[in-house]
Amino acid sequence: METETKYLDSVRKMFLYYKTLGEKAMEQLEPEQLFYTPDEDTNSIAMIVRHIHGNMLSRWTDFLTSDGEKDWRDRDAEFEQPVENKELLLQLWQEGWDCLLKALDGLNEDQMSSIVYIRNEGHTVTEAINRQLAHYPYHIGQIVFFAKMLKKEKWNSLSIPKNHSKKYNDGKFANEKTIRNFTDEELKRIK
Repeated sequence: METETKYLDSVRKMFLYYKTLGEKAMEQLEPEQLFYTPDEDTNSIAMIVRHIHGNMLSRWTDFLTSDGEKDWRDRDAEFEQPVENKELLLQLWQEGWDCLLKALDGLNEDQMSSIVYIRNEGHTVTEAINRQLAHYPYHIGQIVFFAKMLKKEKWNSLSIPKNHSKKYNDGKFANEKTIRNFTDEELKRIK
């Protein structure tokens, strides 16, 4: 049972880590850059945020009791120019994350092997969580990459800056070995 609790704690920290990466990337941009798309086949950051928002509300609302693909979701509309301003965009971002975190906080170890459905396909709770833990970082990686391209040389790195790996590793290996989630330190570093 302790393993599942540690799993839920670890998953929550990972989700929060990727949430923070997305926020730190978007904070570096001018509001209009969030809505920029170089061509009609490329999603703007705002479109990606709207998609994540729609997915989170659909997957995490009534997580244990209804299919994760809700009939009220309009996935295709998530990829149209989504919102009018940065404030509304960030409101959607936060609403999605609040839904996810509330659902996670309501879980306990006895539910981890329960079956939930996404488009009528059964997943254990663990599998459904892992599915989303792969999906959201995929899109947050797109946000970070696109933001970095838009900022060019004015980009503030969210990871180990280029040509600083040795310094970073030297600092890590200068410390005693410990057992902790890497996000504990990383979240402090990027905030």
